[in-house]
Amino acid sequence: MTILDMGHLLLVLLLVEMQSVSVLLQIQRFMLFACLLMHSLLQVSYTSWFLDAFNYAIATNMDVLNLSIGGPDYLDLPFVEKVWEITANNIIMVSAIGNDGPLYGTLNNPADQSDVIGVGGIDYSDHIASFSSRGMSTWEIPHGYGRVKPDVVAYGREIMGSKISTGCKSLSGTSVASPVVAGVVCLLVSVIPESSRQDILNPASMKQALVEGAAKLSGPNMYEQGAGRVDLLESFEILKNYQPRASIFPGVLDYTDCPYSWPFCRQPLYAGAMPVIFNATILNGMGVIGYVKSPPMWHPSNDEGNLLSIHFAYSEVIWPWTGYLALHMQIKEEGSQFSGEIEGNVTLQVYSPPQGEKSPRISTCVLHLKLKVVPTPLRSKRILWDQFHSIKYPPGYIPRDSLDVRNDILDWHGDHLHTNFHIMFNMLRDAGYHVETLGSPLTCFDANQYGTLLMVDLEDEYFEEEIEKLRDDVINTGLGLAVFAEWYNVDTMVKMRFFDDNTRSWWTPVTGGANVPALNELLAPFGIAFGDKILNGDFSIDGEQSRYASGTDIARFPKDGFVHSFPFLDSSESGATQNVLLTSGMTKADSPILGLLDVGKGRIAVYGDSNCLDSSHMVTNCYWLLRKILDYTSGNIRDSVLFADSVKKNAALYVEDHQLPSRRTDVNFSTYSAVVGKELVCRSDSRYEIWGTKGYNLDLGKRGNRRLPVFDLGRGLNSTFDNSNLGRLKPSMKNKSELDMPVPVASHWLVPAVVAVTGLLLLLSFWRIRQKRRRRRKGSGSGRLTNL
Repeated sequence: MTILDMGHLLLVLLLVEMQSVSVLLQIQRFMLFACLLMHSLLQVSYTSWFLDAFNYAIATNMDVLNLSIGGPDYLDLPFVEKVWEITANNIIMVSAIGNDGPLYGTLNNPADQSDVIGVGGIDYSDHIASFSSRGMSTWEIPHGYGRVKPDVVAYGREIMGSKISTGCKSLSGTSVASPVVAGVVCLLVSVIPESSRQDILNPASMKQALVEGAAKLSGPNMYEQGAGRVDLLESFEILKNYQPRASIFPGVLDYTDCPYSWPFCRQPLYAGAMPVIFNATILNGMGVIGYVKSPPMWHPSNDEGNLLSIHFAYSEVIWPWTGYLALHMQIKEEGSQFSGEIEGNVTLQVYSPPQGEKSPRISTCVLHLKLKVVPTPLRSKRILWDQFHSIKYPPGYIPRDSLDVRNDILDWHGDHLHTNFHIMFNMLRDAGYHVETLGSPLTCFDANQYGTLLMVDLEDEYFEEEIEKLRDDVINTGLGLAVFAEWYNVDTMVKMRFFDDNTRSWWTPVTGGANVPALNELLAPFGIAFGDKILNGDFSIDGEQSRYASGTDIARFPKDGFVHSFPFLDSSESGATQNVLLTSGMTKADSPILGLLDVGKGRIAVYGDSNCLDSSHMVTNCYWLLRKILDYTSGNIRDSVLFADSVKKNAALYVEDHQLPSRRTDVNFSTYSAVVGKELVCRSDSRYEIWGTKGYNLDLGKRGNRRLPVFDLGRGLNSTFDNSNLGRLKPSMKNKSELDMPVPVASHWLVPAVVAVTGLLLLLSFWRIRQKRRRRRKGSGSGRLTNL
């Protein structure tokens, strides 16, 4: 008996106790379909199978559908659009959020869709289960912000269910929690008289009842628990007297409600900052389609509330059942010294076509805000995080950062301050830093406002204007620059190519752990470049033990800079990408990995590995190093160990151009890039005054009269640096059908295992064996990539 059969047994017992014969028939139909669907999931699943199953659900007029499967590919449009069609046909879909916890940014599709009820798991102590995936959703970044998911949580650890033979057994997973909520939904359906079900019952009204009736747990934040633990009785009371209406979820953003309102409650607003974006979901229980009647309005509770400026982005058409309301919040310049709280409501009117009435259905949604505001911090305490140049899965095959991790080949957790870098974000806040996010090009921020631009694990290219502006920002404006790179080796990427049995096409990485050729072009004006080594090993600085996990080396660095080198293994030539990287035939050699340099008025720090900041597959953290780097780049505070005379370079590091990493010529990078073939424009995550422009343009005439530093690059004194061989990426002119990386489809969620040390592809059968073992370990149903 599958896990869904176990849920069937639980629900039948509940329904018999409630003596609801009509609902029992409905739940039996729902579970029959679920078991049918589960049968198709016992092996590799194809999108077409799901489409056929969903069509069957629509044709048979099902009411509730549970889906205990999922994967990270939210761009599989045939699948996603069919889910929209399912819910548009008034079928309430409940889906497991995923078993990739405790990592953040690991929500699975379709549970991360706003029209689906996404379910996370808790234990009997009301603690979030360690395996339960965390939000936020990543659909809307980098230019927007994720949604709150899961919607609700339910018991999913050590739940008793029936065995195939006889008796019971204990099972865990969000696959277990999801059918329990589906059963709750079916019970709630029974409280609505059949005569009025058609007018009242729909996916939005059911989600409203669940999230508004849920019990908020103390301890977990909104991206761990959503609205909280599902509460059958409270949701029953809401539905019993329900009248079709629209609402906003979450309905409150309260900076004083910590930790539930994390990360917002961790950092107050202040004047001059990048907009703080809060992205809420509009639930329209009045009809499958709705319209926003007029722009949202901000209603402050007192005069201080006028210091808050909000720009809104929202769904003018709400379909099916849901839309979005994004708030871009800034404190006006006159509030630069204000300290206190701002409170008020945002209102939004939604209307839907009449359904039997003579006039449209109209409802006013309310979002309550309670915000904390502080005076604008010192420049040295303000850090700007570059989100714009991070490419995330599923647009492209971005390989993991640590090649020693063999069970997760994709870098798919969003690479965001509030997903896989959330621990680092909390550390920076504890250290007194204020961290802002830039989701637009580097021309879209005023360098005078920030102590350091923090660039971590970036995969995209750079506009020429960005390179010019950053050069000026560092040399003449005194901006600090901290870069954490990653491995980049073309031979290794080629060996990571694999055949996807589902799409019948080859997959190849579009870049390495980071786009080192692009970073080298960005850093070329400062005489700095990374190499193509893949280094691994343990090292110590000032008693702090750290692991260097598939990081790169520093290939160029000017004289008089401070460079730290350590003996590491270089696995780039061996092609070791899958098994333990230490082999008998490999020897350690000193490799430079950390460099610090004064450049004009600014300061630069570069480090070749970001794994120590990323919560996903971290071996050891290097937060201590990040703090020391930021002390230097932002405040010119020099740690005695990092700036010891023994590591000061009397001669520049320099390698010839042909020895630097080169871009791949067999991948059409413009397919995945926000830069290549795109227009330079500042978007809504930058300051209001430059929206829709190219940003803060350089005054080239004035800059031309400034005295710029001269770097000794190892080819004689006062030599100039020729970066012509690092030229801009020239995208291939291939047709889309000829792209090396196919357009993402649902079957990408079933990625086979990648290459072994020898560079040979592992057989698909090995991958299936591993998945079966994983299923046995987690006690979960099979999924498209992950078992939930």
